[in-house]
Amino acid sequence: MEERELRTMKHLLFMEYYSGGNTGLFMKMKNLVYSYQSPYQRIDIFEHPDFGKVFALDGITMCTEADEFMYHEMLAHVPLFCHPNPERVLIIGGGDGGTLREVFKHESVMEATVCEIDPYVIEAAKKHLPQTAMEFDNPKTTIVNENGADYVKHFKNHFDAIIVDSTDPTAGEGGYLFTKDFYRNCSNALKEDGVFSAETEDPFYDKGWVAIAYNRISSTFPISRVYCGFMTTYPSGMWTYSFASNTKDPLDSFQEDKAASMEHSLRYYNRDIHRSSFALPTFVKELIGKM
Repeated sequence: MEERELRTMKHLLFMEYYSGGNTGLFMKMKNLVYSYQSPYQRIDIFEHPDFGKVFALDGITMCTEADEFMYHEMLAHVPLFCHPNPERVLIIGGGDGGTLREVFKHESVMEATVCEIDPYVIEAAKKHLPQTAMEFDNPKTTIVNENGADYVKHFKNHFDAIIVDSTDPTAGEGGYLFTKDFYRNCSNALKEDGVFSAETEDPFYDKGWVAIAYNRISSTFPISRVYCGFMTTYPSGMWTYSFASNTKDPLDSFQEDKAASMEHSLRYYNRDIHRSSFALPTFVKELIGKM
């Protein structure tokens, strides 16, 4: 590579500011792949020298090819391995396709609906993010371009699992997916033995939203537990998720044999991670009022 090109690359930077605006993440942009302002949000996809393609919405990193597996595996497999036979799954958000990819690793799944409000996100993912978008054309996949908070209202006792793969509550339409009414409607849409998971932000920069999300979920579902995992390009590198169910405990109902049979196809999640992810640091317990 010529010296002039190397110098130019140093000035092509993606800057993401974390909550409060006093710190953040920067990444070199090797090549801008796609950029579009949809009716809902700004969509950017660019190539990074080390992380591969990076997908961002409204200037917030959604995933990179290098580490997306950490997030998508934890969001999908923790709830699905707590259900004996998940067949019908609803993914709210998830426009990059990574959660859908993980859902279809469960052979019992016969129908997966992706409710993504922005059709341009799915269009961009299908064209530029083949690593995550591989299952959008699966005949078992149904794509619905609606606000997930409105869509889930139409169902009662219908889904075996609901997985909320949302944007941050302060970005785009993400705030609709952090309300008590939304969680209540998800509970109603699940079958009696259904399971629920949602991304619930990082416990360092967005501690307020972690507490709000958990308190609202726990006031809606009889069983609710926060669990944690690493996510290297997300704020703080630590991420929280919330599991909830009307009948299933994430440890007592854990289908360990099934999880063992799938470990060869996974890069982050395994049986030990499943159990240990529910062991929370003291500051997280304090944050959600579990001390």
